Amino acid sequence: MALKSTIFKAELNIADLDRGYYATHGLTVARHPSETDERMMLRVLAFALHADDALAFGRGISDEDEPALWRRNLLGEAELWIDLGQPDEKRIKKACTRAAEAVIYAYGGRAAEMWWQGIASQAARYEHLSVWRIDDDALAALGALAERGMNLHVTVQDGEITLADGERSVPLVLQRLK
Repeated sequence: MALKSTIFKAELNIADLDRGYYATHGLTVARHPSETDERMMLRVLAFALHADDALAFGRGISDEDEPALWRRNLLGEAELWIDLGQPDEKRIKKACTRAAEAVIYAYGGRAAEMWWQGIASQAARYEHLSVWRIDDDALAALGALAERGMNLHVTVQDGEITLADGERSVPLVLQRLK
């Protein structure tokens, strides 16, 4: 018998002063059995950083043809493609040819550094690709906020991000690789 996804509910209160975006989103996040709390919370963070009424979670791990998150227009065409981890050059090319904007949030410590060293020259040819890295300590702190029912407050100001759940606060600074 196959394991089923675990469902998490989150109320996400966003105050993004950098974008001038202020909204509350009710999210239902399905965590695949092979996904960690850290990766799932990175998806929530990516949602907060790109929040929009049309932004949606993709099937991600369970479907190679969809990203972790994406925003599609009324015709179903991808405008924004967000991937997590260390995608290969073929996946990056797919993201950049299918969407007007592609973003990667890399994680994985030393492995992420080595991945970037190996992929940076190929990634340089894609003008509308952004690559960010989150360090392991920040990712672990983010994962510690995971609960089946969450009420999260996200503040973004001058590139600094704070996620808080009322009891704990996690300050984050993402490293821009591209």
